[in-house]
Amino acid sequence: MIMKLDFASSVPIYQQIRDQIVQAVADGVFLDGDRLPAIRALADEVGINTMTVNKAYQLLKQEGYIITDRRNGAKVQCSGGRKQAVERKVEKELELLAAQAKIAGISGEEFAKLCRKAYDG
Repeated sequence: MIMKLDFASSVPIYQQIRDQIVQAVADGVFLDGDRLPAIRALADEVGINTMTVNKAYQLLKQEGYIITDRRNGAKVQCSGGRKQAVERKVEKELELLAAQAKIAGISGEEFAKLCRKAYDG
């Protein structure tokens, strides 16, 4: 698994890892039941501390994207049970983005078009 981490970004590294794994699941790179790289292996691959990867995996586990097992490591979990939690999070984030778009002079139609473009990829 190749990660593109931006060490100069204001986004923490663990959050970048989390975001890229979520995106890979959404894009079908990882399917339900696929094993993720071991924490140590991923940390060595990208040249970061194992605790940083562990923090990303713990966040993914809390959000329901992965399940962990000491013997089998981390596996992708594509269950629909977290749909409502994701909907609330998306709605909250979209409200903020909509406010920023209004301030920037982006119309509702343009904003909806940008949302559709981001969703469709």
